[in-house]
Amino acid sequence: MTDALTISGLDCFYDAVQVLHGIDLTLREGEVLCLLGRNGAGKTTLLRAIMGLVPARAGSIMLGEADLSRLPPHQVPKSGVAYVPQGRRLFSELTVSENLEIGLMARSRGAATRERVLALFPVLRERLKQRSGTLSGGEQQMLAMARALCLEPTVLLLDEPTEGLMPSMIAKIRETVSGLRDHGVSTILVEQRVDAVLPVANRVAFIENGRNRETVDVASLRADPALVHRYVGVG
Repeated sequence: MTDALTISGLDCFYDAVQVLHGIDLTLREGEVLCLLGRNGAGKTTLLRAIMGLVPARAGSIMLGEADLSRLPPHQVPKSGVAYVPQGRRLFSELTVSENLEIGLMARSRGAATRERVLALFPVLRERLKQRSGTLSGGEQQMLAMARALCLEPTVLLLDEPTEGLMPSMIAKIRETVSGLRDHGVSTILVEQRVDAVLPVANRVAFIENGRNRETVDVASLRADPALVHRYVGVG
């Protein structure tokens, strides 16, 4: 299996404070890689660094032959990387349809892409004229993912997509991530809840104090749950 994204020796700072320390990480093509760790471990910073929103002080973030760390932030989505941040960040005054149009514009995609995305989230088709700020939490998460998928990304970054959602919505998000993997999309998933991760992830990377301490496949994690307790603090 080839690598979709290769991060080597990544250092990132917030002002004078170093947050990421020499991170090495690979995302394989067509896999779901979960980042697990306590709050403040650096998981969200790592996603923001991939998107160019936190500059790399050292190291590289390679997508094929392109080093994303050398690109301005607006060029990263054009390279095929989509980001769904924690809290969704929708344009709440705009309709569902208008939010999707913004996603389509990022890589000049059209009606065919929009139809494929709506097929993944049929409930959004019923809400196209509704302001996104009036959607339920689960519907807003679906819209945030749909808007990201309008880029037709090769790499998808999801920051705590199941946070605050009902079990039925969590199941839908999980089903969507699995379906995207089947279509060759590689996903980095940040989660706090181990039970939300294990059914969908291929591998898990444990992030602690801005460092990647260990990356294991899910089968190994099921065999040795002590790893979760060590790095996340839950059994």
